[in-house]
This record gives sequence, C-alpha cells and structure tokens, in this order.
Amino acid sequence: MKLQTKLMLISCSLIFVVITILAVIFQNMFEDTMKSEIGERALSVSYAVSNNPLVLEAFESDDPSKSIQPYAEKIRMKTGAHYIVVGNKEGVRYSHPIKERIGKKMVGGDNQKALSGEPSITEATGSLGPAVRGKSPIRNNDGEIIGLVSVGFLTDQIKEEIWPYKLKIIIVGILTLLLGIIGSVLIAKGVKRATHGLEPKEIGMLYKEKSAILEAIREGVIAVNREGEITLANHTALQMLETDSEKLIGENVLKAIPNTRLLDVIASGKNEFDEQMKLGNTKVVANRIPIIDDHDQVVGAVATFRNRDELFQLNEELSQVKSYSEGLRAQTHEFSNKLYLISGLIQLGSYQEAQDIITKESNVHQHFTQFIMNHISDPYIGGLLIGKFNRSKELRVEFTIDPSSHLKDIPNSIDRQLLVTIMGNLIDNSMDAVVDSKTNEPIVKISLSDFGEQLIIEVEDTGEGITEETANMLYKKGFSTKGRDRGYGLYLIKQAVEVLDGHIFFERTKAGTTLFTVIIPKE
Repeated sequence: MKLQTKLMLISCSLIFVVITILAVIFQNMFEDTMKSEIGERALSVSYAVSNNPLVLEAFESDDPSKSIQPYAEKIRMKTGAHYIVVGNKEGVRYSHPIKERIGKKMVGGDNQKALSGEPSITEATGSLGPAVRGKSPIRNNDGEIIGLVSVGFLTDQIKEEIWPYKLKIIIVGILTLLLGIIGSVLIAKGVKRATHGLEPKEIGMLYKEKSAILEAIREGVIAVNREGEITLANHTALQMLETDSEKLIGENVLKAIPNTRLLDVIASGKNEFDEQMKLGNTKVVANRIPIIDDHDQVVGAVATFRNRDELFQLNEELSQVKSYSEGLRAQTHEFSNKLYLISGLIQLGSYQEAQDIITKESNVHQHFTQFIMNHISDPYIGGLLIGKFNRSKELRVEFTIDPSSHLKDIPNSIDRQLLVTIMGNLIDNSMDAVVDSKTNEPIVKISLSDFGEQLIIEVEDTGEGITEETANMLYKKGFSTKGRDRGYGLYLIKQAVEVLDGHIFFERTKAGTTLFTVIIPKE
C-alpha cells in the first residue's frame, strides 16, 4: 500500500473513531442533562401539589379523588407533565390521566423514599410506560405522612424532545468528519510532495545509499542549515577536523570552521568552486554549493573538501604526462619539417647545407638542455621548460631563458607543483599573446632567480599587452578575452601565489613588452 493511501486511511479512521466517540459521549451527556432537568421539574411540581391546601382538605373528605382529580389534571396540562398521580399511604390512586385507573394501586415500586418522608427523583416503569418521576410526601397539619404525589414525564416523549438536538450533534459530527477527510487528503498530498513521491522503503534505501556514498568518497562533506548549524558530516570530514559526529552535529559551523564561507554562500546563493583553505590541520580545496528548496529559497549549504596534497599529486602526474605529450608532439611536428627539408637538400645534392642544418638544430637543443641541467635543480621545473621550449618551436615563437637565470636554492617548504603551475600558465599565456598579436618578432623570455631571501620569476613577451579595461578583471576566474571556456590560467596563478604568500604584478616596459613578475619568499 502506498504511503499516501496509508496516511489517508489512518487519518480518516482515527478522525472517524474520535468523532464517533465524542458524538456518543455528547449525546449521552445531553440526554442525562435533559433527564436531570426534567426530573427536577417533576419534583418541583410534585412538591407544589403535595403542599397545596386543596389536596390536604381533600384527604380529610370521604371522596378525595373528587377534588384532587380535576386539580391534578389542571396542573398536568399547565406543566406539560404526562401524568400527576396522588395516592394515599397504601399507594391507592386519587388521581390519574386515565380515570378508570383511579382507586387502583400505583405501580413502579419506587414509593418507599417518598413515603418515608424523603422527596426523590426516579426512573421507573409505571402503568403508562417508562418515565422520569418526581415524588414528594403529603403531610397533614401534624406533620404525619398521609400520602404522596408522583409527577411523571414519559421516557419516549423525552427522547422525542431530545432527538432534534441529537440530530444537530450528528450533523456537526458528519461535517467535522468531512473536513477531517479533506484535511487528511491535503496532508497526504503534502507529505507526498515533500518526499517527492517516494515510498518509505525507497526513502530508507536512499538514506542508506547516501550514508554509504558519503562514507565511501574520499572527500570531506559538511552540510549546514540556514542558521549555520551543522546537520551532516561524513567520516573524512570528521578526520580532517579531528572530532566526532556527536560533538559536531548541531554545532554552529563558525565554531568548528572559523574560516568557512558557507554562511556567505547561504547569503548569496552562489556556488564557489576550487577554493583553497585550511580545514583543521589539513590544507584542502573546497567546493561550496547552496541547498535550494522547491520555492527557490536557500535553506542551507553543502561544502566538500579534498586534500590539496592529493590533488596536487594527481595534477603533478597529469602535468608530467601532458608535458611529455606536448613535447613529443611538438618535437614530432618540428622534426618532421626538418627531416623533409634535409631530405630535399640531399636530393638536390646540397650536402653541406643539410649538414649545417643538422648541426645547428643539434646545438640549439643541446645548449638549451645543458643550460637547464646546470642552472635548474628541480626536475619538474626543468622538464616543464624543455616541454615549453619544444612547444615554442611548433608555434614558431622564440623562447629564450635569461643566461643569468639560476634556480637551485628552493626550500623544501615551497611546493614544487605550485611553482610549475605558476611558470607553466605564465608561459602559455605569453605564447598565446604573441601568437594572437601576429607580431613580426614573437618572443617569450623567462628569467629565474633564487638569490637572496626570495624566488623571482619573470616572464616577458612581445604581445600587444593588457588594456586598462581588462587589468582589474585579469585574475578573476572565468574572465578571458579569448572566448568561452577560458580564463582559468591567471586565476590559478593568483591562487598559487597567495598560497605561497607571494606577490604577482605586471607592467608594460619601455621596450613595448609585457612583463609579469612573481616574487615568492623562501620562508
């Protein structure tokens, strides 16, 4: 059975039972109240009749019923009672609505209290049927009990009088039941919308799957509600924060992660990707996404944290593969052209020219490679520069390195991968700039220095330069003048420089070139 149907049946059944019980209780209470009021009325009438002088005088006469019967009937008609019976101590009737029953004994067996001097309200079956009766003793001038008065209201007549009120209770109960059914249907539909039409088993399975996924992924995951209280944290996040879920769940995220930007994401409703930060004692790359409900309202946010060292290690491996592939592709393309040229010269018999070209190419590559080996100690940076050198040959860009460059004194505290990111993107941007500008002398020059307390990286190109309009947007993620899906190089450079506590700036030199300078402290 579906959840919506089950909720409707349970709600409707519960409402039906509650309303039925209340209706029965109200009806019984109303009926008891009516009988009590009628009993009090009957007792008042019986008391008035028993104390009437006419009745007392009639008891002293030879034929009491002659005077009592007309009086009793007169009072019965005025009060609406179904009968008023006056009897002596032996229970013999002196009055009755049916004259033939005068002189016969009263029935019902409820005269004892009245004859003992105590007025009473009883419910008994008399000669006219079941009735609510009020009975009062009749006393003579000496206070002796000489008879009693019984005033009765038939139960059937009482029920007929009560029935319109019971009908109203039934109608109100039915209307309430209908409203309850409508409310149950609305609640069931609301629950269905809230659960996106999922059944309890499906919700339970999704919860188990979500828990398994959260624990299986290697990223730390933390979710907060709109007030900033942590509602979820997986095992990886708890390890990074060096705490447990009992302490973390329900705590304000600012206490657990003072440098978080989750509250800013909730306020802005915008995603934030690939932001570097420190989580506990772990350097991580964070992604933050707002949680939006069906009404497009931000109700919370989720952040994922990936160990930066793991990402950099993976990126390092990919960078090496990319560098190798680019170098091989560039060399293949360039040397294919050289081989065609040499083959043509040999076919023409120009052996000396062919030998000169072979010697020149060999000297250029050997000189550049030898310079890198002598002046650059880090193999990653050296490999990067050789790959970019080969790439420049393919693009027909003159790529040179300052002869005074020296980069051997790199402290172990400086992440090599960040240096590769900075140099690689600066060189790529410069090559793109000189190729796009179509200058007559496409030149990219790099200078490296490790003298003193700082590492200095300078990349200079003969491109058209950077306009004042784009200067302020230069390091913004996604901003590019080269089209879509670009604009990440300088953003990554800026982030890497900030992680290393360095500085980056650019200038237009007097020679008309664009010079980017990165300064990184060794400590």
